[in-house]
Amino acid sequence: MRIVVKVGTSTLAHPSGHLNIRHMEDLCKVLSDIKNAGHEVILVSSGAIGMGVGKLSLKERPSQMAAKQAAAAIGQCELMYTYDKQFSEYNHIVGQILVTKSDIAQDEKKQNFINTLNQLLEFNALPIINENDTIATEEIAIGDNDTLAAIVAASAAAELLILLSDIDGLYTSDPHTDPNASLVPCVYELTPRIMSLGGGIGSSLGTGGMATKLHAAEIATEASCDMIIANGKDPYVLYDIIDGKQVGTRFYGKRS
Repeated sequence: MRIVVKVGTSTLAHPSGHLNIRHMEDLCKVLSDIKNAGHEVILVSSGAIGMGVGKLSLKERPSQMAAKQAAAAIGQCELMYTYDKQFSEYNHIVGQILVTKSDIAQDEKKQNFINTLNQLLEFNALPIINENDTIATEEIAIGDNDTLAAIVAASAAAELLILLSDIDGLYTSDPHTDPNASLVPCVYELTPRIMSLGGGIGSSLGTGGMATKLHAAEIATEASCDMIIANGKDPYVLYDIIDGKQVGTRFYGKRS
């Protein structure tokens, strides 16, 4: 099975922005084991700006574009160094792909992206993809890695997209404010009612929220790819997902 796993900043970093070493070590260990079992794994990883914020000891995520890009340039180095180090311990090679909206919006550039992605998989490498935050501006930014992960899943003809977040899945209302909110285990159709459940922003270090995840579900399911939203606080949950157990919220891809 070809699987795309997206991890958000809240999974990779502490609220301070500094690397959550235990989470990242567990994530790389589990993904390596999933690859060892014969699955193809593509990782879409947030965290560049958040890690840059931590490394620079900034009090909060910058609001100015130049400062965000500088933080991303610093954080991306640490992010990939850590991934390379961790996956190397399990004898897996990683390859980095950084993209902007133009790289997937223009047919020729998108085909080049797909070709590189497929070649990395043929080399049995583990592609790690992120938006190129060091040069992206509002005009050329994809904007969030939930959407990017869905585009990657569709481009790669993946069978499953897993969004690891700081929430257990899609709820009938905001579980932070409504004690009666209940988890929606399965979504077979993205009705207006389902889409209305999106709202709210992600963590202070990240950019995502439930609205971006539902938008990602639209892209993925249209490409016949199932998508699961699950809590990334324990990366071992990926084993349950691969084993077909009920975890989080599963959006079923359209079948012809």
